[in-house]
Amino acid sequence: MKTKILITGSNGLLGQNLIALFLKDKKSYEIFGFSKGKNRSGRTDFEYQSIDITKKELLIEKTVQINPDFIINTAAMTNVDACENDRIGCFDLNVNVVQNLTDICSEINAHLIHLSTDFIFDGEKGNYTETDAPNPLSYYGETKLLSEEILEKSTINFTILRTILVYGLVNDMSRSNIILWVKEMLENKKEITIVDDQFRTPTFVEDLALACKISVDKKATGVFNISSNQLLSIFEIAQEIADVFDLDKSLIKPISTSTLNQTAARPKKTGFDLSKTNRVLEFYPKSFKEDLQRFKLKLM
Repeated sequence: MKTKILITGSNGLLGQNLIALFLKDKKSYEIFGFSKGKNRSGRTDFEYQSIDITKKELLIEKTVQINPDFIINTAAMTNVDACENDRIGCFDLNVNVVQNLTDICSEINAHLIHLSTDFIFDGEKGNYTETDAPNPLSYYGETKLLSEEILEKSTINFTILRTILVYGLVNDMSRSNIILWVKEMLENKKEITIVDDQFRTPTFVEDLALACKISVDKKATGVFNISSNQLLSIFEIAQEIADVFDLDKSLIKPISTSTLNQTAARPKKTGFDLSKTNRVLEFYPKSFKEDLQRFKLKLM
């Protein structure tokens, strides 16, 4: 029997990577994708449905028809400032949808794998473990924490994968990410300003997809941290991009967060302790520089 996997947000960066990864083994997995609009993956070897997953009755009807063994929820509103400005839309997608998926999983006995974020933390400590106390600074962070709490209070099998600053490339992308933006700006010889007082451990999307697959294969439950293993300032991240792609890093100028006047507050220093991920998932993320080299090969 094939394992049935439903991926919400299947048009997105992680969604498309998950489809590609699972369909390397078509004998073991049957893949279903939910997203808005046309199928942007360029693939026809899975079942795609254009659906607004915030419509509760429609989500229930379509999901129950599929009767998946696993649901991987990659759909979310992740633009931190946009979440601050559209709290109703943010809550609907980041919280209500998770509640509805949890209820469905309870009904059909499915396992829910849900993506969360370092933005549930305030950034005072850094190197966060799965059990550190959350304290979100933004509405985005608040909604992601609420979604985690829904799962924690439920009786279903669930996996929460927290991640940081995901990057990569897929077919017909709806938006860019920091790596592609820095690379493009430097290739066009444009000077850029990057904050040097925010620290992150960026995540290569292929690693995040692999962590999702490992969670399926191991039927892993609970909370896990998924990111690279080296804490860098965003300014240092940009410099690494310049080095790996042989671009002029003198075009990158440091700037402090306080000068940006952003709508939503960002945590100063996040980064993850990966020891539980190493031990339980037997997954060992690498440094940002090593991941960037892998990404470079994909672009060639």
